[in-house]
Amino acid sequence: MALWQGKSRRTPTGGRFRLSRGKRKFEIGSEKQFTRVGATSLKKARTRGDNVKVRMLMAEYANVMDQNTNTVKKAKIITVKTNPANPNYVQRNIINKGATIETDVGMAKVTSRPGQDGAVNAVLIE
Repeated sequence: MALWQGKSRRTPTGGRFRLSRGKRKFEIGSEKQFTRVGATSLKKARTRGDNVKVRMLMAEYANVMDQNTNTVKKAKIITVKTNPANPNYVQRNIINKGATIETDVGMAKVTSRPGQDGAVNAVLIE
C-alpha cells in the first residue's frame, strides 16, 4: 500500500483545507522495510531519477568496529538486546539504527540504517 506524503486536507486548527490539485506520484512514500535477524536477504527499490536503493530485509552478519584497535570485523549477529525506538522490536528481532545487538565478538550498537543502506554497521560496546 502506498503512503501519501503530501499536504494535509486539514488546517492546524482542524478546519477543512481544499487542495488546488490532486495527488502526485512524487508525493508517494513507501512502507517501512524492517530488517530482521536471519539469512541475509536484500531487496532493490527504484527511487527518483532511476536510482536504486538497496533495502536489507534479513541480516546475518554485521560490520563491527572496535574503537580501541580501530579495526572492523565481520561478526555474526546472535540477537537484538535492546531497541530504544520500540521495545516490541526486541521480541521481533528487528534491527534499526540505535539498536543494541549481541554478536560473536560482543555487544554492539548499530550506527547504520539497514532498511535504507543495505548493510548493518555497528560500534563495539565495552
